[in-house]
Amino acid sequence: MTGREVDIAIIGGGQAGLATAYHLRRANIDFVILDGEAAPGGAWRHGWDSLRLFSPAAYSSLPGWPMPPGDDDYPSRDAVIDYLTRYEQRYAFPVHRPVHVQTIADDGDRLRIMTDKGAWRARGGVMATGTWRHPYIPTYPGQELFEGQQIHSAHYGGPERFAGQRVLVVGGGNSGAQLQAELSLIADATWVTERPPVFLPDDVDGRVLFQRATARIKAFQEGRTPDAPPGGLGDIVMVAPVKAARDRGDLGSVRPFVRFTRTGVMWGDGTQTDIDTVIWCTGFRPALTPVAELGLIEPDGTVALDGTRCRLNPKLWFVGYGTWTGPGSATLIGVGRSARDTAAQMIAALTDGLAIQN
Repeated sequence: MTGREVDIAIIGGGQAGLATAYHLRRANIDFVILDGEAAPGGAWRHGWDSLRLFSPAAYSSLPGWPMPPGDDDYPSRDAVIDYLTRYEQRYAFPVHRPVHVQTIADDGDRLRIMTDKGAWRARGGVMATGTWRHPYIPTYPGQELFEGQQIHSAHYGGPERFAGQRVLVVGGGNSGAQLQAELSLIADATWVTERPPVFLPDDVDGRVLFQRATARIKAFQEGRTPDAPPGGLGDIVMVAPVKAARDRGDLGSVRPFVRFTRTGVMWGDGTQTDIDTVIWCTGFRPALTPVAELGLIEPDGTVALDGTRCRLNPKLWFVGYGTWTGPGSATLIGVGRSARDTAAQMIAALTDGLAIQN
C-alpha cells in the first residue's frame, strides 16, 4: 500500500505508540504514526517542570534501546522527552505531526481515519492516545460557587505562580506528593488525600513496584493468594524532593473536605478554610474521542478487550492506557510487554493474509 493507505495506523506518538512501532518496524509492516503533538515526547511534553520518574533510567526504557543514564538517579521530564525524541529518530519511524485524529470509522475491510490533514485508510489501527488529554476532576458540592482557581496537575507547569498562596493539593499518588513537596517551600500548601498515603522504603522504586504488581496479577489469574510484599504503583516513591519534604515535616496530609464555599472549603467538622487555588492530582481517563462514534466505550470509560484487541471491532487495538490494557502499561517500564504482544497479534493477522474484520 502507498500514499494514504497503510496496513496499520498508530494513533499517538508517545511511549505506547513508539513501543508498538518498534515491533512493527522489525517485521517490515507498512505503518504510520499520526501524532497530535507539535514535537516528540507525547504526554511528557505537558508534565510539570520538576517531574521525575520513579524508576532509574535502566528500568524506564522502551524496547530495543535503553534510556541512557544521566546525572540523576531518577530521570527528569526533560530527560524522558530527549530519550523519546532520539528513540523516534533512531528507528526512523514514519511520524506525521501535528495531525489531529478526529474520528475513526469502519470503511468495509478498512478503517477510515479522518484528521485535520485529510483521511487515511488502514487495515488495522492502534489507539495509543493515552490519557493526558482527558484529565479527571471530581465533583464536590458548591464547586461552582468557589471563586478561587482550580487546575489539574496536567496544567500545573511549576510552583512559581503559586508563591505566597493558600493552596490545596488534592490527590494521594506520586504526583500529589511531588507537587506538595515543592509547593510547601513557597506556599501555604495543604495536602488532601482520601486516606493516609503509603510511603515506600527509600530503596523501593518503580522497577520493584512493577514487579510486585505483575506478581499479584499473575497470582490472582492463577487463583492464588498474592505473596508479594505490600506496595503498588500508586504508592509514594521517595524521590529526592519527596524525601526532603518528609525530612522537614511537610508531607502530612488531611482527609478530604466536604464542600466548597465561595472563598474556600468546609471540612467535616464544620470549620472553613479560605483557599486561593486547588490543584487536582486526581488522575486521568482514557482519551478515546476518535472512536466515540463506533460505540465501543463502556460506562467506565474503557473498551472491552481480548488482550489489547477490541472485542467489538477487531480492527482496533488499545495500548498504554493502564491496567485494562496490561499491567503497568501506562508506564515506560510496563508498556513494552503490551506493545510486543499487540504487534505480534497484528503481524500474525497481516502476514497470514487474514482479514481483520468485525
